[in-house]
Amino acid sequence: MFSEWDEHILQNAKNFEDWRSAKTIPVNVELKGAQKILHLDQAISYLEKAEHIYRLHCMCRSMIKKCDAPTDTCIAWDSAKGLLDEELYKHAGTREITKEEAIETLKMSHDAGLVHMAYAMRDDDVNRICSCCSTCCAVFTSVLKYKMFPDLISSDYRSATDMDTCVSCGTCADRCHFGVRELTDDGLQVDENRCFGCGLCVSTCPEQAISLVKK
Repeated sequence: MFSEWDEHILQNAKNFEDWRSAKTIPVNVELKGAQKILHLDQAISYLEKAEHIYRLHCMCRSMIKKCDAPTDTCIAWDSAKGLLDEELYKHAGTREITKEEAIETLKMSHDAGLVHMAYAMRDDDVNRICSCCSTCCAVFTSVLKYKMFPDLISSDYRSATDMDTCVSCGTCADRCHFGVRELTDDGLQVDENRCFGCGLCVSTCPEQAISLVKK
């Protein structure tokens, strides 16, 4: 049975522009994903010129509840204010915060193993960063499940692993949402061509064997 919150989401889904209808896409038409995976420093850099910053609860994790990751993690700023004023977002606990609080929120999300994703929903105007998990997030779980992330999301970085320094502890494999890293009987197996540079592995590698490099 839907809760009152679930019904509210469905009744106010105008932000997703008639989500009940199907769309036909011609064959051989290239689609460019507007969402971008960010490492922590990139995410923080988006806040440098922001005048008004807002924090709200992740609606995906608040509704789906398949993990225990924090929900008070979504960051928006300036041009997103009109969207946040819509009825859909009024129940997400939106409140204005300082730049310092926003940075601490991003760091907390990173430590919790969440992936920072910048959203450009309209006219490529990035005004929101969600901190996504691979169990609840509507967009993130879909692109991972159906192997669509190379086409629907982008990134500027990928990881580079010094296998001579790596001790195959598996810490990075536990943090990776993209299936880049797998701990096997033969040690750590890495396919860095699949990496989207979120940096979750870099900050927790006990041997400091992983870095981020420009694609």
